[in-house]
Amino acid sequence: MDIKSYLNRSVVFGAIGFAVGFVIIALIVIGFTSPRLSPEVGFAPADLTMIPAPTHTPNVTPVPTIDPSLVTPTLPPNTIGIGGYVQISGTEGEGLRIRSAPGLNGDTVFFGEESEVFIVRDGSQVADGYTWWYLVAPYDETRAGWGAADFLAVVPSP
Repeated sequence: MDIKSYLNRSVVFGAIGFAVGFVIIALIVIGFTSPRLSPEVGFAPADLTMIPAPTHTPNVTPVPTIDPSLVTPTLPPNTIGIGGYVQISGTEGEGLRIRSAPGLNGDTVFFGEESEVFIVRDGSQVADGYTWWYLVAPYDETRAGWGAADFLAVVPSP
């Protein structure tokens, strides 16, 4: 097989002509499909906002305000009240039934242990000869219910 027989003038010039034609067609296609620049786009000024430098602020003495939700009510000594702490006592070690509703007919939610401490969140309600207070354990919000005041003793808040 002789390669010189395939490389004659007509084959070489034909290949070069084919390549030139392909390049011209590609340039024409690219020219028609490229986006045109809009002649109305000219100089577009930028908006600039000047922010003045900070000035000296005079010293102002802050005035304290009291947030009523942060104020802990002060109760008279040995008085059960909302926001106060109580401890179960007087059950002779048997514990106190903490109920779902004030009164002896309320379902028992759990037994409070002797000396267990609770926060008073609601009350007082009188039912079945007892004064009832809604108690919540400070360490576990799920331990909550109504307890009879006869078995609660006031303790100082921590």
